[in-house]
Amino acid sequence: MTNAPHTQWTLGILGGSGLYDLPGLENPEWVSISTPWGAPSDDILFAEIEGVRLRFLPRHGRGHALSPSDVNYRANIDALKRAGCTDVLSISAVGSLQADYVPGDFVMVDQMIDRTFAREKSFFGKGCVAHVSVADPICPRLSALAADAADQAGANVHRPTEDKSLTYLAMEGPQFSTKAESHMYRQWGCDVIGMTNMPEAKLAREAELPYATMAMVTDFDCWHAGHGNVDVASVIAMMQKNSAMAQKTVLNLIKTLQDRPRSACASGIETNLDVAIITPQEARDPKRMAMLDAVAKRYLAQS
Repeated sequence: MTNAPHTQWTLGILGGSGLYDLPGLENPEWVSISTPWGAPSDDILFAEIEGVRLRFLPRHGRGHALSPSDVNYRANIDALKRAGCTDVLSISAVGSLQADYVPGDFVMVDQMIDRTFAREKSFFGKGCVAHVSVADPICPRLSALAADAADQAGANVHRPTEDKSLTYLAMEGPQFSTKAESHMYRQWGCDVIGMTNMPEAKLAREAELPYATMAMVTDFDCWHAGHGNVDVASVIAMMQKNSAMAQKTVLNLIKTLQDRPRSACASGIETNLDVAIITPQEARDPKRMAMLDAVAKRYLAQS
């Protein structure tokens, strides 16, 4: 099977409320999108800036009414796919597990460990089984573009290198870590910790959406003897400081996309279902397949 590459960027952004007040938004409209997986966290803000199409989805809903465990990750990714997104950037608050990453820093992770347990993690299952590879869960192209944009905004940006991956540990929450857990994650070599980017990244891969995470450090979790334990007040205070930098980063990224025609992702993310679906066509459940109409749209059109 082949993939006709998208020639125009439609950037989906998952994050907090401060991102939806970008200067220069054209034709903004909040649109309600229904999915077969239930309701997404909120309506999606459709907008443009200088010809680049944007789709903003508040991950926790406007007003932060949803805990990480209550977010309907399948509905969110499905809704972004239905909204025409070609790529998805997650902008997320995280705790630092390493002394080199201080509050206010941006960490462009390239690996993830999923420690969540109370969430639906796949669009596939009984009636149509698929096993996508998430060996490399982050789209390197989108991540590099976002990192460059953050650099231009003046952020202190940490990037993965050939010698060192940067790993996001996804915990279930909503409670913060115990000290024993925090020290264990450090021993594992994790770099930052958060509650939202898994199974989000896995579902984006199943939906053939290039996905990247820009992790904004708000605290040191609870492992650092020189800093107090993490609490909501300190996290919110640092998030507010990070918000202006995140806005500048998104605007810089949009400027880059204006001058960069979009082509198919070299890492094959947009065609990964071709080698993932194992159930033969004659054995697939029609109800399950109907639910995959957006997620697997490209694959189904050719199968």
